[in-house]
Amino acid sequence: MTGVGLVLFHGAGGDRDHPTFLALEAQLASPVARVNFPYRAKGPGRRPPDRMPRLIEAVAEAADHWSQQWDLPPDQVVLGGRSLGGRAASMAIAEGQAARGLLLLSYPLHPPGKPDRLRVEHFGRISCPVLLIQGNRDPFGTPAELAAHLPSMAGPVEQSWIDAGHDPRRHDDAIVATVQPWLERLERLERSERSERGRGRKRQAPSQDRGG
Repeated sequence: MTGVGLVLFHGAGGDRDHPTFLALEAQLASPVARVNFPYRAKGPGRRPPDRMPRLIEAVAEAADHWSQQWDLPPDQVVLGGRSLGGRAASMAIAEGQAARGLLLLSYPLHPPGKPDRLRVEHFGRISCPVLLIQGNRDPFGTPAELAAHLPSMAGPVEQSWIDAGHDPRRHDDAIVATVQPWLERLERLERSERSERGRGRKRQAPSQDRGG
């Protein structure tokens, strides 16, 4: 398989069947995997999320699994998710998990009403392309707050703001319309890098001795 695949992780109170995830899976040209965190396997009802180290481990496990299922190198898999899921994906990448890009849907910059409890300490270790889609009335992070911290990410960051709060499910068509061209740009980047690697190997290949 060529191109990129997208692996999505849900928010703290949600699961893999979030309406936005279903819309992305149905409408994107790239393959999409919707993943439940391990604590969702404990049964129905509201349950506290696993601690972040376990969530990061689950992101890495899912990324490796879907890389194999899609027959894609790990660095052609895009990771992301909504709220807690996006944060866990971002921290996995910051800790070294290979990824073509990072999709953040409603990133929880801080708990509501607690702007001093920032979740940005790992931003400087994220070097892949990032797409942030956020509601302009999200209590977890305002446009001004995110504008102050997104530049600390090492990779290129694109932002898309919608007229919504923390759960923008009524804007699914707009979200899909933003994610699709971004994935296409990542695919073109991957093809360009692959082509450049091929040219580099040809330049490095030793010439055959044609002497008698």
